[in-house]
Amino acid sequence: MRTLRISGLALRVHVRACVVMGCLLAASAALALVALTTGSALSTGDALRTLFGYGDAATELVVYTLRAPRVLLALFVGAALGVGGAVVQSLSRNPLGSPDVIGVNAGAAAGAVLMILVLGSESGVSLGALVCGLAAGLLVYALSFRRGVKGTRLVLVGVGVTAMLHSLIAYLLTRADLYESQGAKVWLIGSLAGANWERVWPVALAVVAGLPVALGLSRSAALMEMGDAAAGALGLRVERLRLVLLLIAVGLSGVAVSSAGPVGFVALAAPQLARRVTRAPGPGIASSAAMGALLLGAADLVAQRLPTPGQLPVGVLTGGLGGLYLAWLLYREWRR
Repeated sequence: MRTLRISGLALRVHVRACVVMGCLLAASAALALVALTTGSALSTGDALRTLFGYGDAATELVVYTLRAPRVLLALFVGAALGVGGAVVQSLSRNPLGSPDVIGVNAGAAAGAVLMILVLGSESGVSLGALVCGLAAGLLVYALSFRRGVKGTRLVLVGVGVTAMLHSLIAYLLTRADLYESQGAKVWLIGSLAGANWERVWPVALAVVAGLPVALGLSRSAALMEMGDAAAGALGLRVERLRLVLLLIAVGLSGVAVSSAGPVGFVALAAPQLARRVTRAPGPGIASSAAMGALLLGAADLVAQRLPTPGQLPVGVLTGGLGGLYLAWLLYREWRR
């Protein structure tokens, strides 16, 4: 830790965390530049010239219309999931806690399936996913509340609600028309294919609005990791703060899932990886956002370049790698 003094103000800075953040942001920028040219005849130099306003009509079409929405959607969705995972893991004081576990992703998926299979409105998929994701998160919080919300209870109730929502999704899929059920299954995998600016703006605005609030509350969240009694003795209104933080996590995760589908394990892995590379105390909101953006951006780029018949949805890749990561994390916890 270092203390910077600027105009009479003292600011404590974790040097390693700042260096790691810089590296993550630089890697994300380099990854985005490579992704802009993936699947096209453009070179990196052509993409750079276009970004600085010196491209022709053809390169602008490729960069701004075909490639940029998908690249930005991956980065913003990854950042939103990273922040949501960091907040939930901090609140539950459990490395296995994430929006995937507490029912937000399953609620959003159920909402999308309802819109597609029951109401027949594919244009309202994003809205249905967002509303049902928020409702699932609030339901888990309400069911977990017994003179306050304990982290273990939050995770256990979330697992139960997630299981029930997955049962609902499975039932709807078995009762639906074959063509409609196939469309719903594609969405349930999680994919960035067909990204456009209409899908980018909601999650971008959610990250721009939610990230500063989460950063402002990160110190209080770090104090809450010591326990409710200790945090309350320091003057924090524990339950009010927990509810606000949970709403931020649920909101960001719900918007991310409504834009890209339930992309698995990014919210679980990003905060843990960020903590291990920064070695900084606290929830690590900013580093988790940067790590989530890098993970999902890299996963989507790899998914596009794998020699598979048809384009591999990014959710398949993150799910497979996430399963291996979860097994490794459980092994570490068992060894302790």
